[in-house]
Amino acid sequence: MAEVAHMIDSEVFLAFSTYATIVILKMMLMSLMTSYYRLTKQVFANIEDTTLVVKTTEDRKKLVRFDPDVERVRRCHQNDLENIVPFVVIGLLYSLTGPDLSSALLHFRVFVGSRFIHTVTYVMALPQPSRGLFFGVGLCATISMAYRVLTTALFL
Repeated sequence: MAEVAHMIDSEVFLAFSTYATIVILKMMLMSLMTSYYRLTKQVFANIEDTTLVVKTTEDRKKLVRFDPDVERVRRCHQNDLENIVPFVVIGLLYSLTGPDLSSALLHFRVFVGSRFIHTVTYVMALPQPSRGLFFGVGLCATISMAYRVLTTALFL
């Protein structure tokens, strides 16, 4: 038990906490970005969301529609949810395996950088394989950490 307490006080855990917080905040900001796109383009998901914009039911129904820009931001946010949550869980477990600080920083920085670049390429609709490449880079960083967790657990 003392070993776990020592690991939590380590520089690796502090680095993990910092980078995990950065990507979680980024993921949360994607919700605000979706809201911004919805409000500026007047595209809403539900009819009750339109009550502050228009009053008549017919006009409100017209605002519940599909917009490719809003959907692009929503899909980017969904992709964050599918990748950042596993990074946080696996990164926490990885931090507790006692990795070398430089190796841990490399994993954390590569993942965080890849997610930011992935978002830019997604929202700006840059041509493939740019988005897929940065998705893959982040995924590889998470898989590498998972491999360390599994191999450490297997050889206890």
